[in-house]
Amino acid sequence: MISCTQAAQRHVLAYMEDALTQLLEHKDEVEPSSIAKFFSEYFTSVSQGTHILFREFAFVQCTPHNRASFLRLFWRCFRTIAKNGDLLTMKEYQCLLQMLCPDFPMDLTQKAARIVLMDDAMDCLMSFSDFLYAFQIQFYYSEFLDCAAAVYQELLTGKSINTVIVPTSRSATPFQRQPYSDSTSLEGVEAPQFYQCLENLCERDHHSSSPPMPLIGEILNSAPRLTFYGFLMALSKNTGIKKSIGALPDKADLLVDEVLDKELDKIVAQLSACSITHPATTSLLPPSRDITRVASPKKTLSSRRRPDLESDGSTEEAEDSSEN
Repeated sequence: MISCTQAAQRHVLAYMEDALTQLLEHKDEVEPSSIAKFFSEYFTSVSQGTHILFREFAFVQCTPHNRASFLRLFWRCFRTIAKNGDLLTMKEYQCLLQMLCPDFPMDLTQKAARIVLMDDAMDCLMSFSDFLYAFQIQFYYSEFLDCAAAVYQELLTGKSINTVIVPTSRSATPFQRQPYSDSTSLEGVEAPQFYQCLENLCERDHHSSSPPMPLIGEILNSAPRLTFYGFLMALSKNTGIKKSIGALPDKADLLVDEVLDKELDKIVAQLSACSITHPATTSLLPPSRDITRVASPKKTLSSRRRPDLESDGSTEEAEDSSEN
């Protein structure tokens, strides 16, 4: 038996509630004898990570598994952009995200783009890999990063770390982040003090996703001071954090998707087999028939006027008189 605490940790109740909601919405389409099959297919899709496709943003971001599933789906659907070497703008990436989640908020895409471009170059082009790994950090740890930005701002102003006030949810008044260029303080804040604040933050808020503190410690121990932009860049490039999320491959394997590639290879093999079985495409066409030329009538098609065309009638009258 799974205890209530374990069930809450695994978000089983959230999925049960969503499955019941989906069943009620489609009750006219589901036969009473197929209810067990409906739940089986639902939880199979949850296990495979396809349950978030075309769902509303509130559901996509409600559990860590949903967030990881969305990241993996985004990568698998659009990895050909990286394969082709295409560069896209922030608005174009937003369009791709909305193809999978119609109400995906623009602010998350903008924050991810700032990690790559900084505030003064938001209209520049980005590679798929640069945007993907920045977006992974911003999307998966969105609440934590909002709180970390508030902590950083408080430290910049010299306030005591014991009086730091941070937002607790996305519904709260949005915090205006310090620009990632940190133009007001190029040296940033002291790394040990920032780490202590983040550690207190994670201990206080047990329900929000946050990067593993040992990995944050590795990042903050690399320099005595750091800017918030530097902190975000380090998070997006940290291999350990990528593995802890478990959604995306390393950058070297970004173009490789073994499962999808195997499926594509099967399709190509089937098409090749069909072309060998039917080498001549003409065999699929109906047999040709000899066409006997028929003498055109006295009044040719080219001389006939369409009734919907405007005309003063002079041409037709001339033709009629010539025929008579």
